[in-house]
Amino acid sequence: MFIETEGTPNPATLKFLPGREVMGASGTADFASPELAARSPLAARIFALGGVARVFLGADFITVTQTEEADWQGLRPQVLGAIMEHFMAGLPVLEGQEDAEALDGEDDFDPADAEIVEQIKELLDTRVRPAVAGDGGDIVFRGFRDGVVRLHLQGACSGCPSSRATLKHGVENMLRHYVPEVVAVEQVEA
Repeated sequence: MFIETEGTPNPATLKFLPGREVMGASGTADFASPELAARSPLAARIFALGGVARVFLGADFITVTQTEEADWQGLRPQVLGAIMEHFMAGLPVLEGQEDAEALDGEDDFDPADAEIVEQIKELLDTRVRPAVAGDGGDIVFRGFRDGVVRLHLQGACSGCPSSRATLKHGVENMLRHYVPEVVAVEQVEA
């Protein structure tokens, strides 16, 4: 099994491409601590290495964020080994994968804005998420109230130095252009 590794805009995060489906069409999963990773044998195995601050599982990739004390020179080969061992053992990536949608939380919006929210989600899914996934992360819609779109950044995007600029100059400008009801975009935590 050959696993490719790519850098991301976040210097603390690497993207690992195992050459096979990780989460597939069932969505994504973001684990900010070992305790939250209990549902994922793969994420738990990576956290067990030490020096890992976050694990994000995408359709066909895994992004791992190191702690401030760790360095990629020592951690990268350990993560590669853990991913390889996991897939070679044939273990599930996420237990109860059919419940992956529940990991995303709930959307907060006025039902009267349902049509606007669908437009926002469509733009996020077709124009933003593919680009963000290319950088090893994901962006999740969390709500829309009073013209403000609330988004949660995951994976390499969480904690990335350029994430605020991406949200304000990229995502916000695009949404405001296509959906006049949008006045601002703000980042929220889970």
